[in-house]
Amino acid sequence: MDDTGHTEPPAPRPFAAVRQRGAPTSWLGANFWSRCGGPLMWRQDADETWREELLVLREHGLDTTRSFLYWPDAMPAPDVLDEAVLGRFARFLDLHHELGMHTIPTFLVGHMSGENWDPSWRGGRDLYRDTWLVSRQAWYVRSVVQRFADHPAVAAWLLTNEMPIYGGAAPTEVVTAWAELVLQAVRAGGGHQPVSVGDGAWGVEVTGQDNGFSVRELASVTDFVGPHVYPMEDDVLRQHLKAAFTCELAAVGSRPVVLEEFGLTSEFASDEHAAHYYRQVLHLSLLAGASGWLAWNNTDYDNLADQAPYSHHAFEMHFGITTADGRPKPPLVELQRFRRVLDTVDLTRCERWPSQVALVVPSYLECTEPLTQQEEERTYVFRCLEQAHIAAREADLPPHLVRERDGVAAGHRLYLLPSVKQLTAPGWHQLRDRACEGATVFVSYGSGEVDFQRGPWWTGATELFGVRHQLAYGRANPVHDEVVTWHVERDFGGLSTGEELTFPAAGGPNARTFLPVVAHGAEVIARDQHGRIALTRHRIGAGQAVLSTYPIEYFGAARPDSNPEDTWRIYDALATEAGVERPLHVASPRILVDGFTRADGHRFAWLVSESDRPESVSLPLAAGVRAVPVDQTGTPHHPAAEVTQVTVPAYGVSVLELVTDEQDLRG
Repeated sequence: MDDTGHTEPPAPRPFAAVRQRGAPTSWLGANFWSRCGGPLMWRQDADETWREELLVLREHGLDTTRSFLYWPDAMPAPDVLDEAVLGRFARFLDLHHELGMHTIPTFLVGHMSGENWDPSWRGGRDLYRDTWLVSRQAWYVRSVVQRFADHPAVAAWLLTNEMPIYGGAAPTEVVTAWAELVLQAVRAGGGHQPVSVGDGAWGVEVTGQDNGFSVRELASVTDFVGPHVYPMEDDVLRQHLKAAFTCELAAVGSRPVVLEEFGLTSEFASDEHAAHYYRQVLHLSLLAGASGWLAWNNTDYDNLADQAPYSHHAFEMHFGITTADGRPKPPLVELQRFRRVLDTVDLTRCERWPSQVALVVPSYLECTEPLTQQEEERTYVFRCLEQAHIAAREADLPPHLVRERDGVAAGHRLYLLPSVKQLTAPGWHQLRDRACEGATVFVSYGSGEVDFQRGPWWTGATELFGVRHQLAYGRANPVHDEVVTWHVERDFGGLSTGEELTFPAAGGPNARTFLPVVAHGAEVIARDQHGRIALTRHRIGAGQAVLSTYPIEYFGAARPDSNPEDTWRIYDALATEAGVERPLHVASPRILVDGFTRADGHRFAWLVSESDRPESVSLPLAAGVRAVPVDQTGTPHHPAAEVTQVTVPAYGVSVLELVTDEQDLRG
């Protein structure tokens, strides 16, 4: 037991690397279509162009591509493989091996860059349910794998490219059965490398939208999960952290997470902003547990303006990390800098810093309980969780996502439940148990975005929170104020009596509500500008339950340009109250801090800026600890001076090694 009275050690956050030939590996590369042909690249011999394209990637530190067998060309008839196409693909594999690179072949393509292409013989048959068509897919996959399973350039296999767009949604049991049958064909063909589906990880556990591609179910037949993330957001932090949050959610199946597709077209972002976006996605997804990155994509296609899909999706011509003549674009420079960091920290020997903070994912995100089938309810859960993830990061509290469906187990000092309308009865009982055992449980009220059974699907709230609600049946309690102001009445964590917190109200009429309560054993921490109770603390057993009567996370999620907002200050105070240990914590919410510990005990801290201008922060280091910058520029190694203050450039990243006196003595 430590001096805060807690006995639980910090909980590890899942982090795993794909295993390649028995050893953990970290892929850094790009999805690949040659500038000679794009999806039609296999129709011509272009070995020298392919070599040039691969060489520029390798020279910038990339080691892996994701390659695609365009299905209509590779399989022109139900029982025929095109030998010329496969011969060219064989030479493409040989080039990878010659250059010391690997590739991940993708079979059922299918969908690509805004268009679906069918083999001419499909005849409209169902890709998942038609047994003849499924058998043809399996034959195709098995036959190709038989040819190339022993090629040293093959790193892994992917069944499809974004099959939910090509084949559409289907019931989970249908999709899972189809995937299992076709994945078995990889093994039947002798494929021993890791396998996955290539669906984009857009299933209900990750997005709240049920397309049948369940990440949880597919984990039983796959070796890694590969999110495809292209956010379009109205807030900088949501834009930059979307891929990271997606990676956290995609780990539900306890499989390594590879960011299989991400990137941007130059038509949508300037060079400067493209560099910022790549830098943010790479480093923040790394901190979220990703162990592989495949950018979309390797090159531009200025010479293919008359060819579909570029003729009708013109912006798709400029997603490349190189120009059409092979010159590096800013995203490739960011990938190169990222490679240097990965090599310096030796990522596959690292573990994420453990977490004492649990962000609880309600089962209603991923389960269709009786009479809870409105998709708006699930996407509401997603948005509130995402905003809580941002606020926790702003407070330097990278959370461990805990699924209510799997049980809210002990092991954390702080449990966060943002803007909650729905939990199951067992979930509420487990939260009470966690508080009684010594944890701090924080719940903010939410009534959801639909009017079906609007109100808290809660139980035992009086016992847990020490309040009695004053709800009137069927009626909302709307928030009419444009800004909700809390006045702190009692010192709490780092919040002092007399301080004010402000929360601009937002959202639709069902969710822009508050919970009227009277205290029934709870301490009142803050009231709003009308004197209504806003924040309470109830000591229960060895711990405490803290209640916000306002959906503060939802308010932030429902507004453009909302971050940072004051939810992070609540989380910061909760962490102090809960005795949460933060290896490194800085004062600014615009500098996000997290890190890794290597197997030899060396610790590395990341400082990621969400500011549009340089920002300086002091480093409150423990006694006997020094901070040494990790070089990202490739300059010759030299002993770096220790620092006690860091200036992080606009949307920049600073990586520090935290060196102890003991490590210095060991030399």
